[in-house]
Amino acid sequence: MADYPTSETDIRIAPQTLVDAVKAIFIACKMSDRDASLLTDSLVHADLRGVHSHGVLRIPDYVHKLTKGGVDPKAAPSIVSSKKGAIVVDGNNNMGQIGASYAMDLAIEAAAENGIALSALRGSNHCGALDWYTLRAAKAGMIGLVGSNALPTMAPVGGRDKIVGMNPISIAIPGENEPPVVLDLAFGATAHGKIRVYHQKGLSIPEGWAFDSEGNPTTDAKIALDGLIQPAGGHKGIALAMMVGMLSTLLSGAGYGTSLGDMISGPIAGRDGQFFMAINIAAFRQLAAFGSDVDEIVSEVHASTRIDPDRAILVPGEMESQYEKEYNLRGIILPYRTIDDIADVGKNLGLDLSGFVTL
Repeated sequence: MADYPTSETDIRIAPQTLVDAVKAIFIACKMSDRDASLLTDSLVHADLRGVHSHGVLRIPDYVHKLTKGGVDPKAAPSIVSSKKGAIVVDGNNNMGQIGASYAMDLAIEAAAENGIALSALRGSNHCGALDWYTLRAAKAGMIGLVGSNALPTMAPVGGRDKIVGMNPISIAIPGENEPPVVLDLAFGATAHGKIRVYHQKGLSIPEGWAFDSEGNPTTDAKIALDGLIQPAGGHKGIALAMMVGMLSTLLSGAGYGTSLGDMISGPIAGRDGQFFMAINIAAFRQLAAFGSDVDEIVSEVHASTRIDPDRAILVPGEMESQYEKEYNLRGIILPYRTIDDIADVGKNLGLDLSGFVTL
């Protein structure tokens, strides 16, 4: 669930202004117009939904990957094998969003014919917020389920070595009249990128999010970035993270865990992996009846008795949908540091982004 503290230095920026600046940056990194648009859409989508840990905050890191980090900005994904609903895709070391969107679209296409399909992706990199993919399936009248491997940021229960990634998962289930119910979470107590947001704002992180490098709890954002993420739900979070990580990598032969790299030296380009599943609801029952049942579940949650009468009870993904509506109308709220970093990146690439910030 997206929810960040505000800061006096936060500013609002029009979504289209952000899109134009970000796309120009990725084109300057030698990406094609189409691929630059895909990558931009993924990041701005995350910010629109309030998930700033996976938004334009990541541009300096992405530009480094594309220009100095070994990622190929011109590579095109390819199909390794396709057997009805079982597909293996190689991203060929472009940014993760390029191969991942291709793999998701292939799964949706195959599920239309076979009922269920899964694309396993190798040769990938960081692919952004996973709900960007599962919502594609939901818009096609399907259930989307996506998982990704991630750089190790957690230790197994009882240990202090970073050998387990938070390995996120997303599920999107479409309703009839209600927006899709959308789960998008990692199995850490928080996202590494979210700690970066707190660090940018100069704020302490909540208790229960992170350990220092010795395994002691900390609320210092800088120390947390060098330490360990606490698992969500203790041993259960570690177990779920391992399972999603294995599903994301072993079916395609991508790199798991420490073979991806580490948070100090950075990721090894092209070693990441994800999986993308589409479930064609109409292959099981009438789509409208399914959607009506989803709406009924949502209504039941909304009507349940509140602990705090002034605080609405929401279903997964609903807060993000509310942010998306507000930010499309009024502009996206971002830390000034994020905007400043984007402007600096553009300047280093020889771009004139004057007028980029609109207050």
